[in-house]
Amino acid sequence: MTEQTARQKAGELTSEQVAEYLRANPDFFLDQDELLRSLTLPHDSGRAISLVERQVHLFREQRDTLRSEMMELVSIARHNDRLFEKSKRLLMQVIEAKNLQDMASAIDDSIRGDFGLDAASILLFGDVNKLGQSHGALHIVGKSQAEQRLGALLDGDRAVCGQFRETERAFLFPDRDEPIASVALVPLRYEGLVGVFAVGSCESGYFDQNMGSLFLSYISDTLSRLLPPVLKRHGSDAAKVAELTVESGQG
Repeated sequence: MTEQTARQKAGELTSEQVAEYLRANPDFFLDQDELLRSLTLPHDSGRAISLVERQVHLFREQRDTLRSEMMELVSIARHNDRLFEKSKRLLMQVIEAKNLQDMASAIDDSIRGDFGLDAASILLFGDVNKLGQSHGALHIVGKSQAEQRLGALLDGDRAVCGQFRETERAFLFPDRDEPIASVALVPLRYEGLVGVFAVGSCESGYFDQNMGSLFLSYISDTLSRLLPPVLKRHGSDAAKVAELTVESGQG
């Protein structure tokens, strides 16, 4: 026979039964003023406090916890609002860009100036002979070359954040005096466009796998749709220049 069973047989209530009764009857103490005054609880300070004092203490702790959580949510909302405004300004500048060079400059200036990061890079997998090799922060590379240098980083369809290998960072951000230490990379894929959008920091722990990438994905999704017509126009202009050069040489 357990102690609890023995108590029940003796007509004694267990603490679980008392607690269950009070939960089922939350208004029990409404007419028990004398009982409330006589009940005391131990306190961290060593002195005994009344049940009402204990309730007030718990309510204050709960209030402080809720206030702290609310302040954190407000801080996150303000941070996201600032990120949205920066993303909006960047994309407006990209939309207004007249050519590939202007678009690359707008992205580079915004990422380094507005977002406070150290580098931005767009790698598009295409024909270098047709589109050129580099346009500021935008680089045209062969797909096989990108697969060889970046490997598994190109397999997914979501943002990848981390420190990456030195060879990968050098490929993403070429010709830098100060090396990039950590990277956030987002794929660019839309109607035949294939590439990556990468931002980098010289601080080794700035980007990690636990970072949120909502706004980077938002920017990359928009860039994926804005780039194809600009690339097409750029390729057409480059072809016209080549034709004029050939004709001039023949003349």
